[in-house]
Amino acid sequence: MKVLCAMSGGVDSSVAAAMLRDEGHDVTGVTLKLWGGPSDAGCCSVADVDDARRVAQQLDLHHVVFSFADEFARGVVEPYVRAHAEGRTPNPCIECNRTIKFDVLLRRAEQLGFDAIATGHHARSVDGGLWRGADRDKDQSYVLHMLDAARLRRVLLPVGALTKDEVRARAAALGLRTSSKPDSQEVCFLPGGGRDRAAMVTSTPGVVVEDGVTVGAVPAVELVTIGQRRGLGLRGGADPRYVLDVDVPARTVTIGPLDALLTDVVRVEDATWVDGVAPTGEVLAQCSAHGRVTPARYESGVVTFAEPVRKVAPGQSVVLYDGDRVLGGGVAA
Repeated sequence: MKVLCAMSGGVDSSVAAAMLRDEGHDVTGVTLKLWGGPSDAGCCSVADVDDARRVAQQLDLHHVVFSFADEFARGVVEPYVRAHAEGRTPNPCIECNRTIKFDVLLRRAEQLGFDAIATGHHARSVDGGLWRGADRDKDQSYVLHMLDAARLRRVLLPVGALTKDEVRARAAALGLRTSSKPDSQEVCFLPGGGRDRAAMVTSTPGVVVEDGVTVGAVPAVELVTIGQRRGLGLRGGADPRYVLDVDVPARTVTIGPLDALLTDVVRVEDATWVDGVAPTGEVLAQCSAHGRVTPARYESGVVTFAEPVRKVAPGQSVVLYDGDRVLGGGVAA
């Protein structure tokens, strides 16, 4: 099989390429250049491109670099900025997978005559279905939930059956330069790797209100998220308070105690389903990339949890499972 393997410069994609090569596939490595702005972090740095190229050389694979900067700006960066301006909390990594890796890249691969693309994600693609990765601590099926069966049949996820330790062991045995490289935890287009969102997002000062009384202030109401505790300008010594609501037009952040943050219902929109059919009835729900899994029911765009959970910030994905099998998911409204 002729495979285009996305190589980010990390250990997982390095081992994915090696596994495919050893299985006898005709593998070409590709690194995506997505961002040319002030940040040089995350999976788009010059050092990462160089690491990917050198690993490809070690594996005797052809390596190319594709620039999808314009597509990335339209599909990921601009929606990210717009979401914050609306008081939502977006997940740019999910949108990058949705619009770039498994859309633009997949179409480019087909145009070039490749049979499939491959990535180093810790998840398993089996017969058009998507399953959790073998290493539950590193499982990335949450960020791939938008893939449908048609695309999954053209996607290979070689390291999904391995633990992270096994991946690193294989890389070390092959002498790959990425064998001990730390995992990237940064947002590639933000200065400071995501620690300085204010450099890109409009910042409007706002007030913090509890029970109708102003108790604090924030420098940028657009950057406050549901469930947040710190950075609210509150006096010390009080019981913990959490963000319950963000109203950007009113420049107001509402806070309260933990029990006021709890809910047993979340409405989702823009839902996609792996097999094209929305589930009905009992499911397992996960509301963040490494969040706990909660028994729930899904009916017509509404997830009802079996026990109260913290309110899901609008813009975050709610992903539904049947055991370890991904059903799909949507965005919290």
